[in-house]
Amino acid sequence: MSDSDKKEKKGWFRKLTDGLKRSSNALTSGITEIFTKRKLDDDVVEELEELLITSDLGVTTAARISSNIAKSRYDKEISPEEISEALADEVTAILEPVAHPFELKTDVKPHVVLVVGVNGSGKTTTIGKLAKQHADAGKKVMLAAGDTFRAAAVEQLSIWGERTGARVITTKVGGDAAGLAYTAMEEAKHENVDLLLIDTAGRLQNKAGLMAELEKILLVIRKLDPDGPHSSILVLDATTGQNALNQVEIFGKTCDVTGLVMTKLDGTARGGVLVAIADKFGLPVHAIGVGEGIDDLQPFEARDFARALSGADKNN
Repeated sequence: MSDSDKKEKKGWFRKLTDGLKRSSNALTSGITEIFTKRKLDDDVVEELEELLITSDLGVTTAARISSNIAKSRYDKEISPEEISEALADEVTAILEPVAHPFELKTDVKPHVVLVVGVNGSGKTTTIGKLAKQHADAGKKVMLAAGDTFRAAAVEQLSIWGERTGARVITTKVGGDAAGLAYTAMEEAKHENVDLLLIDTAGRLQNKAGLMAELEKILLVIRKLDPDGPHSSILVLDATTGQNALNQVEIFGKTCDVTGLVMTKLDGTARGGVLVAIADKFGLPVHAIGVGEGIDDLQPFEARDFARALSGADKNN
């Protein structure tokens, strides 16, 4: 790794740590309160489990992590710093199997990516940032403004198109999103595009009509390419906490989600929900966002996230 790469990684880790401050502060203050001058007995294990649940790690995950930490340390006095380190190790073990940066398929053209999620999750911004990263890498990118209900979404995607040099396929406000997806796929094939990113309208996972429209988009894509979309990325807003688990379940049934992006980790104390999602669903986590800047969406790295969340980085 070059010096500039090391500097960039260090800068991102600092940004990640700062972004997860609200989540980690809730955990570290709770750990300090529980473990100062106390032995790890049944009561302490129960308190740790409750702390992890309130930090959005989920009931099942919290119980297993607490039990694992207690195994080799039971009836011993243990410092808050040691618990933070142990917690970081446990979280890393859960997250490492799902840490998979998004990779462009080289055996298909275009690699079609359908981007889904609820209103306000950050889909359009995520698309723009992914487009920028791949355009900078020399790939030909096309964007499809499938959120036809919001003029602002089309405008936002058009701005990203200008920034990245990517052509943006649009239709009239309220136009047929499935028809737009069909046009975009035809155009992308004709222009030998490497990556086609299709935006979709933000839809609540409990609205049957909107989910049916998403199924229609999928049917249209598969008419042109039976293997499409090659990726279905669900964008999750970290501030929704445990509700994100329900979103993964419902969207997974509708459009066979292949990977996740989690945004807005800098605006919440609920960052632990990513651990619960990884533990329950085992879906690849491609990237996380801790800000609005173009470089604030980065490939997901399990250990960095685990240490920033648990506060273990503060021990160094």
